[in-house]
Amino acid sequence: MPKMKTKSSAKKRFKLTGTGKIKRKHAFKSHILTKKSKKRKLKLTHGTLVHDHDANNIKEQLRLK
Repeated sequence: MPKMKTKSSAKKRFKLTGTGKIKRKHAFKSHILTKKSKKRKLKLTHGTLVHDHDANNIKEQLRLK
């Protein structure tokens, strides 16, 4: 049987932490930034963790399960 390929979109968007959680970036930071407040843009700059309900789906796309 051939090897299972990872989803290219998922491997570009997500990274694993040392404890096995999945990091992601915030959306809405690429364009139309003039109407967004400085505080809002600053909060969107920092990464965050994927919610537990979505983690299994993403791990499957990355072929970690």
